[in-house]
Amino acid sequence: SMAAWRRKGGLWHFQERLVSGMKARGYTEEFAGRIFQQILGFGEYGFPESHAASFALLVYVSAWLKHHEPAAFAAALLNSQPMGFYAPAQILQDTRRHGVEVLPVDVMASGWECALEKPLNAKDAKEHRITKSFSSMSSVSSASSVVCASPAVRLGLRMVRGLSQEGAERLVAARARQAFDNVEDLARRARLNRHDLNCLAGAGALASLAGHRRQASWDVAGVEFMPPVLEDSTIQDTKPELAAPTEGENLADDYRTLGFTLGRHPLSLLRRRLERMRFVTAEELRHLPHGNRARAAGIVTGRQRPDTASGVVFVTLEDETGMVNVVVWRDLVERQRRELLGSSLMGVSGVIERQGDVVHLVARRLADHTPLLGRLAIRSRDFH
Repeated sequence: SMAAWRRKGGLWHFQERLVSGMKARGYTEEFAGRIFQQILGFGEYGFPESHAASFALLVYVSAWLKHHEPAAFAAALLNSQPMGFYAPAQILQDTRRHGVEVLPVDVMASGWECALEKPLNAKDAKEHRITKSFSSMSSVSSASSVVCASPAVRLGLRMVRGLSQEGAERLVAARARQAFDNVEDLARRARLNRHDLNCLAGAGALASLAGHRRQASWDVAGVEFMPPVLEDSTIQDTKPELAAPTEGENLADDYRTLGFTLGRHPLSLLRRRLERMRFVTAEELRHLPHGNRARAAGIVTGRQRPDTASGVVFVTLEDETGMVNVVVWRDLVERQRRELLGSSLMGVSGVIERQGDVVHLVARRLADHTPLLGRLAIRSRDFH
């Protein structure tokens, strides 16, 4: 009955037997009723022992891979998107915090999938035992291992929002035959339409051919799609030198076209202002003792409301130092629903709840600071 997920009547017929049996052994009816309600709650998400054993094995294997092969683990997660609770932005933030170099999407280096490469900063990379063959995720297998610099993750073309897989595959095939000379050469030989070219330019993937985003967009705008008889002809045109985008503009474009940034975290640009508002970082919050009052602010990456949590909402915030787990009790959910559901940048005033290394911030008050993000478009994963 416990394994009969949400099957109507799966547990109710046990109520009388359980309550009467407990009363006969000296328990009060009120206590027996509460025990039965707890069993009903567990029945909402409980699963059989066989399920638990297989899940435990998956957790162990995942933890081993994340610890010993962090680059391969991150690339595999990115190639499996959309999946799970964490979006690519959170996966990449965690990967980089663990010392793995992440290389940008680049039309001169990226395949469709995310892959492993020799790190650009190989001299500074720590030694790491990895498989001999790591040119792509499909090659990460049972090959013999060697000790070398920890590989970097090269982001694949699949990370560019709106880019067609067919266009990306033609690009990779054309590059394999001969490296591209410029944006026009790429467009012509890969037979990319203007939509795919604009996607690549906006995502910064044309940087190795055209420079920064503005220059790449100019080059894309200047591509002329000639009839076959004129494809080999060239038109000389004066190329203006456009000013590079600011850091803030690049940040906004990264989130718009990729959903993440490899530049500085948005909150690192706001940290001085947040400090004046008395918000601590996720790293500082992790070291505060149980029962302390604290204020934290972060980008909302997810909201969860389990069926068995009695209306409690769990919010995950992210800043440049890590994650903050926020607990919002039902009464606060009802009082501050707009701030809870509408904030992209949320401020939380609350109390630290610590159990060993696990730290939660139990919210007492929420604040919506989304205007501080300007035109930065942030997406959260809510109630999945």
